[in-house]
Amino acid sequence: MKLASLKNGRDGRLLVVSEDLTRAVLADEVAPTLQAALDDWAHIEPSLLELATRLEAGAVNTHPFDPAACAAPLPRAYQWADGSAYVNHVALVRQARGAEMPPSFWTDPLMYQGGSDSFLAPHDPIRIDDPAWGGDFESEVAVITGAVRQGCSIDEARDAILLVMLVNDVSLRGLIPNELAKGFGFFQSKPSSAFSPVAVTPDSLGDAWDGGKLHLPLLTHLNGELFGKPDAGVDMTFDFPTLIAHAARTRPLSAGTIIGSGTVSNRDADGGPGKPVSQGGLGYSCLAEIRTVETIREGKPKTPFLAPGDRVHIEMKDAQGQSLFGAISQIVVGPSTP
Repeated sequence: MKLASLKNGRDGRLLVVSEDLTRAVLADEVAPTLQAALDDWAHIEPSLLELATRLEAGAVNTHPFDPAACAAPLPRAYQWADGSAYVNHVALVRQARGAEMPPSFWTDPLMYQGGSDSFLAPHDPIRIDDPAWGGDFESEVAVITGAVRQGCSIDEARDAILLVMLVNDVSLRGLIPNELAKGFGFFQSKPSSAFSPVAVTPDSLGDAWDGGKLHLPLLTHLNGELFGKPDAGVDMTFDFPTLIAHAARTRPLSAGTIIGSGTVSNRDADGGPGKPVSQGGLGYSCLAEIRTVETIREGKPKTPFLAPGDRVHIEMKDAQGQSLFGAISQIVVGPSTP
């Protein structure tokens, strides 16, 4: 089952979307918003599944599905917590900052709590007011959970995964070092994130979903050129149940909590940093990673950070080439004109 939120007020209007992402039907008769559905998922999911079945059978009136008319599946959420499950990425970015890599990073997940009150829609622009901020995209996978009790087990965390989607965790690299040096974490350096048009129930992902990881390439294009195609199921040190259990260690999680994977990153076949797509590698899911690799191999970075007019396109396709979540497709803009 595939769900989306039509732009409407603060929380949108819930849509059930066809498997091929061509048609949609309003789910008002079942639940007005995705959050309302998540709050009573055990009772509402069967009715949504019935509506999805009728949609696929052509037994309901539908309209063409327009991703550009959609907000994020959850236009705002009670919680957005992003992990760094791909430790290869963490190691490379820390190397670029000249920061040590503690051994514990391989055994204890990193996680930050992001702003969840103003998510970007999948086709909203990315506003970067100052080039010195070092605007960057981060292509990731995310899950939406049901309610999770404090101190939950890994199995409970796995069962709590209700929906899967993609995310562009926008970062301002130029602001990160000074913020982290204060010892209090990200804030200004992590503006609003954008999410895919559609969130998908795990059963709709077939064999690509193993209960904790999504085993498909995550495709990122920058200005029409393929920038990265790493497999989201490879080199993921901490799977989603582990990340959820980590988040719930000292507090419960509300239904509608979003947990991100962190930037998807694959090592090269020789175990070293990945190669650019242009050199036969799998590429990268953010600019910071290629800049680090350039520094390692050439002494300095040459790839610039985002600039007005750049377009970022993030998508994942199944084995038949069908888009699973729709695309995050965003243009970068500068300060708004008064």
